[in-house]
Amino acid sequence: MKRKMLLMGLVIAGLLCSSFGVAYADGVVIVETPPGVPPPETPNLVIKYHRVSVDISDQVATTEVDQVFLNDTRYDLEGIYIFPLPEEAAISDFAMYVDGERWDGEILPRDEARRIYEDIVRRRLDPALLEYVGRDTFKASIFPIEPGEERRVELAYGQILENDGGLVGYVYPLDTERFSARPLEEVVITVRVSSTQPIRAIYSPSHDVAIDRIDEHTANVSFEASDVLPDRDFELYYTVSDEDFGVNVLSYRERGEDGFFLLLVAPKVEVDERDVVAKDVIFVLDTSGSMEGEKIDQAKDALEFILDHLNAEDRFNIVAFSSGVRTYAREPEPAAASDEARRFIDDLRAVGGTNIDLALAEALAMADGERPQIIIFLTDGLATEGVTDTDRIIANVSRQASENVRIYTFGLGDDVNTFLLDTIAQDNRGASSYVRPHQSIEEEVSTFYAKVSMPLLADIELDFGDLRVEDTYPYPLPDLFAGSQLVMVGRYREGGRTDIILRGVVNGEEQEFVYENLRFSDRGGEDFIPRLWATRKIGYLLNEIRLHGEGREVIDEIVELSVRYGIMTPYTSFLVEDEHDIFTPEGREEAASEMWHQATAVPAPMVGAAAVQDAENREALRSTEKAQDNTEEIKYAREKVFVLRNGIWTDTTFDSSMETAKVGFGSDDYFALMAGHPEWGYYFSVGQEVIVVLDGVAYQVSEGDFQPIDIPVEPPSPDTSFSPWDFLTQLVEWVMNLLPG
Repeated sequence: MKRKMLLMGLVIAGLLCSSFGVAYADGVVIVETPPGVPPPETPNLVIKYHRVSVDISDQVATTEVDQVFLNDTRYDLEGIYIFPLPEEAAISDFAMYVDGERWDGEILPRDEARRIYEDIVRRRLDPALLEYVGRDTFKASIFPIEPGEERRVELAYGQILENDGGLVGYVYPLDTERFSARPLEEVVITVRVSSTQPIRAIYSPSHDVAIDRIDEHTANVSFEASDVLPDRDFELYYTVSDEDFGVNVLSYRERGEDGFFLLLVAPKVEVDERDVVAKDVIFVLDTSGSMEGEKIDQAKDALEFILDHLNAEDRFNIVAFSSGVRTYAREPEPAAASDEARRFIDDLRAVGGTNIDLALAEALAMADGERPQIIIFLTDGLATEGVTDTDRIIANVSRQASENVRIYTFGLGDDVNTFLLDTIAQDNRGASSYVRPHQSIEEEVSTFYAKVSMPLLADIELDFGDLRVEDTYPYPLPDLFAGSQLVMVGRYREGGRTDIILRGVVNGEEQEFVYENLRFSDRGGEDFIPRLWATRKIGYLLNEIRLHGEGREVIDEIVELSVRYGIMTPYTSFLVEDEHDIFTPEGREEAASEMWHQATAVPAPMVGAAAVQDAENREALRSTEKAQDNTEEIKYAREKVFVLRNGIWTDTTFDSSMETAKVGFGSDDYFALMAGHPEWGYYFSVGQEVIVVLDGVAYQVSEGDFQPIDIPVEPPSPDTSFSPWDFLTQLVEWVMNLLPG
């Protein structure tokens, strides 16, 4: 049964109508305007810190919030505290404490809350609160705060999270960019997830989180930042499954367009040694003269770390190269022989030139085709001996490498051939990494190896049945390792349900896993996915241009994607440059021509600090797992993107040839649009001057008086009822989750 809010239908009236100032974190302190101060100049409180602790146990989430507000003005300030409740939350309890004393509050249903927000917007000429139109709200009074005093607010609430086929999502309203008087000294979010079913994937599209997996059923997730203005809600997804490999789907589709999906594939956390694929690890180490000193010492330490962490059935070998090649053994040795290899490592010295082609040929000749071959190639310079032509080296590797070879390259310092390292890694289902002069070689290599030390499924393929899927990234799919997860994005045609088959190779044997009846949305869904997909695709296309010299049509596609989805990169600066009118076909054509000229007239460098940075930038786009953040010139509001041009936040789906319906900021029509379509508040909250395309109409919001417009009416929902039985069912479910066992 569709979940409803437990407290839906509460009608709580009454709010003192006065002029307000606002200072926000997740909660909002609305300050009454001091005597003699014009409403638009009402001072704001400062938020010193904002700490959130979340406990999620089998979908029951308890959120505790701790904030400190500071009055750094010369006025006595008082007002009310408002907390916009998470959308679709089933609130079980809501308590608030100020300086240790419990304060009573009330839940305002969304219509009442909207009237409060509208009143504040009219008085303050600030549309930021409109983001929360359409949410129920908690409200409590705040007693006067004298100059220099602090007020600590603690609150807690519970909600029941929906489990959609093993996928559970949690959202915390953290958006504070437009509200805090100055950056927050500290923002901390900690989430503890526990589940009776094994936890598989853990993923945040909004924040770079640290994940600590305690066991199959428990994990800790954390995010910390200082001196920041958080500008987006905190989102977290996790999946639960009894299968060896969990597979779940998030999707988004606009009416009349192809959809976007995000697929999460994650193996079990606690792995039996018998489930781990036996592998060969061949370490190819540059011992040329330029490696002398700290480089060779750190590389040796990294190699010893790998030897210490081989699995019982693994084999290894070492290829040391300079002008020539020296190998530890004729063929890969069993892991038990690693102690004897240490003497070989100790004797390595840095001297001579760099014969990359010969070293790779020696390593590739050891591949037996029976088990995964992981080649870890580490170098700090260019090829100076033997075959030195980059294209010939790449061709030789391509000819000699078998399908079971994975090459992972590490470039040490900035004097490396990034084109060579990136190409052989990408062509052999590996990855390239760069250890900059200030970084530790041992730390980077050992961290990498910890991720790939336990392969579980190789040569992965996904079959989506009758669902038409295309434009997927990453491509090709990487192998799955214990403790890792695959985040795949792509497009699909029509929404619906389908069976997905995961195929792969385990210890030389093909296996398949079937996941039935997974849903791809026909309309709506998770609106961050299109931007994530577009970011990855741009990274892929930029890499193709660099490695394979793709044509002008690829540049055109990059420009279209960048404009439509607001993807800002070092290569798409035209998005925020005034000389290109990106809202006309002619302007995008000019931007593409300029980008094409830059790409062909001055080829991207292959060697040096700029080349390494360029390689890292492209890979960051190609493999990102987080949607882009707001900037001073680009803002994201749900599925829409706005670019600041000539003082107007302009929807990237807008075309300059479109006629606009003029709407006065703060006018009756302005608020009538949001009364009929509360979800439009997200778009109008972007700024006072906005152009947004909604249901085929381009609305232009500006200061001034304009002719009345036709207000579109939202058709009634087919299911808006809420019966006592719904209430009772939700209440029983909440109580049952609290009972032991």
